[in-house]
Amino acid sequence: MSLCADRVVVVTGAGRGIGRAHALAFAAAGARVVVNDVSAEAAHAVAAEIGSRAVVNTDDVADWDGAGRLVRTALESFGGLDVLVNNAGFLRDRMLVTMSEQEWDDVVRVHLKGHFAPLRHAAAYWRAVAKAGGAVDGRVVNTSSGAGLLGSVGQGNYSAAKAGIAGLTLVAAAELGRYGVTVNAIAPAARTRMTESTFASTMAAPESGFDAMAPENVAPLVVWLGSAESADVTGRVFEVDGGRIAVAQGWRHGPEVDKGARWEPAELGPVVRRLLSGQTAEPVYGA
Repeated sequence: MSLCADRVVVVTGAGRGIGRAHALAFAAAGARVVVNDVSAEAAHAVAAEIGSRAVVNTDDVADWDGAGRLVRTALESFGGLDVLVNNAGFLRDRMLVTMSEQEWDDVVRVHLKGHFAPLRHAAAYWRAVAKAGGAVDGRVVNTSSGAGLLGSVGQGNYSAAKAGIAGLTLVAAAELGRYGVTVNAIAPAARTRMTESTFASTMAAPESGFDAMAPENVAPLVVWLGSAESADVTGRVFEVDGGRIAVAQGWRHGPEVDKGARWEPAELGPVVRRLLSGQTAEPVYGA
């Protein structure tokens, strides 16, 4: 009950699925929660489950002013903000050769801008508190995806947005640490409305009694990342599903050759093949 006692938490897309599980788990850990969802009915239902320690916000997180109102909801309702969980999103799956401009724009807007806009307003608040001499113990938990880390066939828009979120997480961790804020990301796998077709083969109730695809399995790590205990962890991306937690290994400097002069195109074939020798790329999901 005390892990997040009286911490103020904003969870976007908290009306259903993984976001709902986050909101309920934070409340169970003692936090006060701003339940954000564009569905007022869904948001109010989650807030009712939590009780007096929850308030509702129905702003579009990818709208600049709406994201500002979301952060102000926490400040005006609870007097501060400690944790921002960026979770909201949806899918518009399509192969690249048939994807429309609107399908691309909508997914990138909701996922990538929908992470940046709340983060930007929350960061401005934390920076102001720190510059005024106040104590800041802020947390941001972003939501990437295996699709963003490895790619996913039929999800070029979603994969690009989620990869952007992973990159944004690294930059935000580096920039906001000076103000007392950590920034991490998760790449979850769970059964939600958004993933019901992806995980259709695992929908049946498990005989073991442990539902590995339940959204509630993702929330414990997010609650811990939002707690005071996680102050030394930042700039990390965690894969989480069922009972599994893994640290994702991002892009790293690999094998290299330095000629010390400009290469000629014709000589690069053997060089590139030597660099790639023994290197095996992770397969794209669905390939």
